Amino acid sequence: MLERFHLEVLAAIKEQGTLTQAAESLNLTQSALSHSIKKLEGQIKTPVWQKEGRNLCLTNAGEQILTLANRVLPQFQHTELLLRQIAKGEMGSLRIGMECHPCYQWLLKVIEPYLEKWPNVDIDVKQEFQFGGLGALHSYEIDILVTPDPLYKPKVTFIPVFDYEHRLVVSASHPLAIQNSIMPEQLNEEVLFSYPVEPARLDIYSQFLNPAKCTVKKHKTIETTEIMLQMVAAGRGVCALPGWLVDEFAKTMAIKSLRFGNHGIRKQIFLGMRKGEEQINYLSDFIAQAQHIR
Repeated sequence: MLERFHLEVLAAIKEQGTLTQAAESLNLTQSALSHSIKKLEGQIKTPVWQKEGRNLCLTNAGEQILTLANRVLPQFQHTELLLRQIAKGEMGSLRIGMECHPCYQWLLKVIEPYLEKWPNVDIDVKQEFQFGGLGALHSYEIDILVTPDPLYKPKVTFIPVFDYEHRLVVSASHPLAIQNSIMPEQLNEEVLFSYPVEPARLDIYSQFLNPAKCTVKKHKTIETTEIMLQMVAAGRGVCALPGWLVDEFAKTMAIKSLRFGNHGIRKQIFLGMRKGEEQINYLSDFIAQAQHIR
């Protein structure tokens, strides 16, 4: 009863808002599109959209079909892309999802030699996901997920690529800079800079401040690593970043990193991928290269 065409029509209606624009986006006439949907509505005995002024709004039935479209259409597109690449003798396309803001500098080191070795593989990097990184992996929006916090699911495998220590970063002139480590209560009067991530997902909260029932004076978010560290170097606040990244920036900036507590916060970077795809040559080689880059 339901066909791929119906899924594409409902997705176009949701995105475009009007029948005219939806038909244009699908390279169809309005009459052809409307006739096809009327036939479907006759089969399922319920409408899938209704008019509200000049716009079309999906009914409950239409929203159910749209949910299926959002899940299935990316898989169709992914498979068709692979088939076209096979037909042309191309190797593939590698779409990388990032759940690790400070990992961009590391990723650039992996991508540069990888592109030289695989000239027929295109790379795209995504950070915004409608249903999170794991959802993007399941729905074929991405092929590899870079994350420090894997959620193990039956259809996904996570491969560790390197270990690191999460550290507090302060200005070289900060009173705390004379120390080698920091205790939770010492941050009570500090301004904390972080990436725009929910506090519950920040290790400085979940593994350091919250267990000690401590907090910071103020929490501000900054999107870019460079600006964040410039603010820290200027004495405007502190932040928490991977030690390897801080070491790189400390060569040219007046900053110092401190260990969290007596034992530190130990982390790993993982690459997540769909099970069964580990043997795809250009994917497996990306993982191999990633495991050798620090």
